[in-house]
Parts: sequence; structure tokens; C-alpha cells
Amino acid sequence: MSDRQRQADAPDEHKRKDRWRWIAGIILVTTVIIIVAAAIVVSHAEPILRQRVTETLSARFHSRVELDQFHVSLLRGLQVSGEGLRLYGETDPNIHQLGIQPLIGVAEFRFRTGIKDLFRSPMHVDTVYVKGLSLNLPPREQRAEMKNIGPSGRIKVVVDKFVCDGAELVINTLRPGKLPLEFDIESLKMTRIGTNEPLQFDANLINPKPVGNIISSGLFGPWQAGSPRDTPVRGTYSFTHADLGTIKGIGGILSSTGQYSGILDNIVVDGTTDTPDFRIASSGRPVPLHTEFHAIVDATNGDTYLRPVKARILDSSLVATGSVVRMKEPQGHRVDLDVTIPKGKIEDLLKLAVRTNPPIMTGAVQLKTKFDLLPGTPAVCDRLKLAGRFRVSQAHFTNDKIQNKIDALSMRSRGKAKLARENVVGNVASDLSGVFD
Repeated sequence: MSDRQRQADAPDEHKRKDRWRWIAGIILVTTVIIIVAAAIVVSHAEPILRQRVTETLSARFHSRVELDQFHVSLLRGLQVSGEGLRLYGETDPNIHQLGIQPLIGVAEFRFRTGIKDLFRSPMHVDTVYVKGLSLNLPPREQRAEMKNIGPSGRIKVVVDKFVCDGAELVINTLRPGKLPLEFDIESLKMTRIGTNEPLQFDANLINPKPVGNIISSGLFGPWQAGSPRDTPVRGTYSFTHADLGTIKGIGGILSSTGQYSGILDNIVVDGTTDTPDFRIASSGRPVPLHTEFHAIVDATNGDTYLRPVKARILDSSLVATGSVVRMKEPQGHRVDLDVTIPKGKIEDLLKLAVRTNPPIMTGAVQLKTKFDLLPGTPAVCDRLKLAGRFRVSQAHFTNDKIQNKIDALSMRSRGKAKLARENVVGNVASDLSGVFD
């Protein structure tokens, strides 16, 4: 290329360089403006959102609100997160724990909202994600303060869904001999249907004893602020892979399904259970156990009243009514039942209770007994008290030597001593009855 051509092209090259410098400058200035604008938005949004969250909670629950940490970032809108959220009542709801406990505690929470929503009131949030939720329901004697839970000021944030990972519900009591009732919830999802409508929920719980997984879904509310015990609830549940071996003295894998409805202190539950390998320690022999039950549950203290339970063990049926009541000393549940077997087979009960195989006796059995099982660590057979009466009719002993002796005794009583001495088989059926305590 000649010097003349280079000189002719030089102005165009300078123009292109100047153009790129302008473009780069504009991009840089724009970036700085965006960063500054974002910083301004975040700096203004954080106190606005913090105030809206605390004011909404304070207005909704009419309580003192504490919030340890609160952060806002620009991530597809505004990403809001916080830690250490606590709502306090007028009194300490749980005297069994050190220090004053909050009514509601949240370890972590987060939600996302649009920048334009900052200028709306109430601000709309689709989903709030929560970790470590704790709910402390005060004792019945102190629940007058729960009347304050309800909108008493302007609600500035409306949430459609709550998704919770790890929750604990504690229902406290001042009754002597009673401990707080605790529910550990692995996951919980609650969806708002509409104003003054119940919340739709899906919950996954781990039952501590017997250990098993409970899945439940249904409707809760509307919350009755003046009388929380009257808050309605209804739904269905399934209880699967419950290991009865976690209860000393019995074993088997239980499953249960059912439905419930009512108010918190009077929930009607109808369901069934199946344990194909139910066994007790005294025999260790598994037998199928099926039950159908109608129960009344007081969810505010955990007491359950069975009205009734219909059970089937092999070919024998029984009916039980009574209660399962929580105790403080010894800690656990006391099972107090009236049990009736109107027409069963004694061999079915013996298969369950004793190791002898085959059972030592066959025949029809009738039984009525008080069944009182206290809580504690000893085996079931050491904690169980029975008191009642029984009758076994048309009984035969499966051991030939024993049955032959019964036959011979019967023949002698009827003046047939010769036949008894000659061991002539009479195949005599026995009738037995008695009382036990």
C-alpha cells in the first residue's frame, strides 16, 4: 500500500476508533447509572420492606415483633430474606422452657416480589419460604390473649402460599401431671384460598412412637381468634411403615388411613389400620391384625377417646372402648379400655400370646376385661393390668395325652371306668370359665 493510500484511510480509522470510544463510554456510564440506581433501590427498598413485614405481622397478631436480620437483593426483582423472626404475646406460653418463649418463631424466611410492588398497598407476595417454624400455643387458661390475634391495623403484605421446611407445634398446659403436647412437622405447605376462608394445607410428619411417616392434607380455619379451640379442621391422612418395634414388648409394621373433621378440641377421626405381622414378645409369633375405629381427639392436649375400635385377629373379632390419655409421670400415654370378645376362637388368642405350636387348645371363647396399660420403659406384659372374666366352650386339647386324660376322667364320672382303663377315645369337649385379676 502506498503512502498516499495510508494517508487517505487514516481519517476513517480515527472515526471508527472515536465511535467505539463513545460506545464504550456510553456503556460504562449506563452501567454506573444502573449500579447506582440498583444501590438506591436496594437502600430504599430494604427499610420499606422491613417496615412492611414487621407492621403487617404486628397488625395481624397484635404482638411485639423482633427481627434479627433482614436483607434485600436485586435478583429477578427483589429477593428478600431474614433470620430470627419472633412474635411475643403478653405472657410466657411455655413455662417448661427457660426464658420467655415467643408465640411464633422463624429461623429463616425468604420471598421474592417485583420492584413495582413496592408502590402498591397491600403488597402482594406469591410464596414465602420458611425454615425452622415454631408455634407455641399458650395454655388454655392464658388463651384469652389469643383473642388479640386478628387484623387490628392495616395489612401491608398479602401472601398466597407458605412453604415450610421443619416446623414444631407446641400446645402448652398448666394442668398438673401434664406435659406440653409437641408435634414435629417435617414439611408444611399452606395456601390461602380467599379472605376469611380456610387455609388449604399439605403436611408431612414423622411420628416419634411408633416411628412412621404421616402425610395429611385438608383445610384449616378460619382461625377463631376469640376461642382458638373452636377453629375448624378437616382432612385425610395416611400413616405408613410405622414400626411397632419401637414400643417395647410388641412388634410389626403398621399402616393406617382415614379422615377427620371437627374443631381443635373435638376432632372426629374414622380410619382403619392393618398390621400383617403383629406380634407380642411373649410369643414372637406374627399374626394379622386389622382394626376399624371411630375416635374423638382433643388436639389441644392429645387425649383420644375410642368410640369404638373393632379389631380382628385371625378369625376372632373384638370390640374395645376407652381412652388414650397423656401422662406426665411416668411420661407417655395411658391406655384404659373395656374389651369384649363376643365370639372368638381360643386358638387365635393363644397363637398371639404363647409360643406353643400348635396352640394347646381349640374352642370358642367369650371374654370381657378391663385393659389398663400404663406408660413406661418396661415391656408391655409387665405394664399391663387385666381384670375380667372368660368362658371357653367346646374346648379340645391338641396334646393327645392331655385330651385322653380328660376323656378318661369324663368316662369315670359317667360310670364307664372300664372304657377309661382301656383308653377308649371319647373325644370329650370341655367347658371352662373363670375370672382373672
